[in-house]
Amino acid sequence: MSVVIANPLEGVSRERLRTRTSMKWRAHPDDVLPLWVAEMDVDVAEPVQEAIVRAVRDGDTGYPSGDSYARALGRLAARRWGWSEFPVDRSALVPDVMLGLVEALKLVTAAGDPVIVSPPIYPPFYAFTEHSGRPVVEAPLRQDGRLDLDALDNAFGRARSGHQRAAYLLCNPHNPTGVVPTVEELAGLAALADRHGVRVISDEIHGPLVLPGAEFVPYLSVASASDAFMVTSASKGWNLAGLKAAVLSGGEAAANDLARLPEEVGHGASHLAVLAHVAALDHGEAWLDALLAGLDANRTLLRALLDEHLPEIGWRPPQATYFAWLDCAQLGLADADLPSGQEESAARGDVTVVTGPAAVFLSRGKVALNAGATFGSGGEPFVRLNFATSGELLQDAISRMRAAVSTPT
Repeated sequence: MSVVIANPLEGVSRERLRTRTSMKWRAHPDDVLPLWVAEMDVDVAEPVQEAIVRAVRDGDTGYPSGDSYARALGRLAARRWGWSEFPVDRSALVPDVMLGLVEALKLVTAAGDPVIVSPPIYPPFYAFTEHSGRPVVEAPLRQDGRLDLDALDNAFGRARSGHQRAAYLLCNPHNPTGVVPTVEELAGLAALADRHGVRVISDEIHGPLVLPGAEFVPYLSVASASDAFMVTSASKGWNLAGLKAAVLSGGEAAANDLARLPEEVGHGASHLAVLAHVAALDHGEAWLDALLAGLDANRTLLRALLDEHLPEIGWRPPQATYFAWLDCAQLGLADADLPSGQEESAARGDVTVVTGPAAVFLSRGKVALNAGATFGSGGEPFVRLNFATSGELLQDAISRMRAAVSTPT
């Protein structure tokens, strides 16, 4: 008999959330409602708790070993996405997804080689790329938030002009828009990358968080993407960001590149994290399904709340992730007073910077959201709202945001 799991988003009180010491609940004063950074307001799934407790009890707290993580990902991919060819033998343990992306960039580009991104995009795509000495070239998304193949064609051509190598960082599913690329879009991207000689590296950390109505397609499952890389982790789907571990995998034509990955890269992952992530992938699927049902309900609730209280805000309900990408241009909000240099920091992808509408919602409404400017070109009038919380807190947030808009300057 299957076990019915309650909505994980409704299981933690506001009072208990306030006792947490992670970034989401400590970056702002206690009178601020934090709906910004990618942490969910949930308890850890029981199979994961049990794996961690068992490891500590048994003293199994040493260094990571073996390929158990990649094998667990392969099992999940076969069950959930019908992909039975996960490249376990072409996978390597890395500390986390962003460091995995950087290590993949080092394999296929050199300092000074361009890296293309499609804004609005996860801010660390800018920061980590630029810190590795590689300039960023933008190929913005279409107005509907989907990949713009014409813009990518143009950007790939410009990036390769005068450079032997270039790479494209794909976000699949996309953060912050929540768009899930179709197999046709991914095949079109792969064809462009092959024609221009651009190597694709896909961040697929939100793959488990695809909501009802959409289907996730792993990039390496696309036939013409054999020289690409993907990096993924259980950390977003099961709220395990504090337990560092991820997997970098390559297509068949990327095997020789992956073989050059320094052995010490895998030392940054936590053995305890690997045990927790494997438990999530192998035994936490029922919990994930309950979470997705809760996120779907919150997606519907958020639509109703915005329609009623903030109809001026434009948005497209996401197909994946737990982020709402909200267009606040029609609200006419001016920047709150900000220290000098904040705009420059936003342009560098600093997720802690608060500008534009997000600054107004923070100062007047005591709601912390991510500022759209940190997500690259075109993001200035937007805010990113994390709806992986209880319905009560989501309603409180929209009420506060309405009050912030109504407050005289």
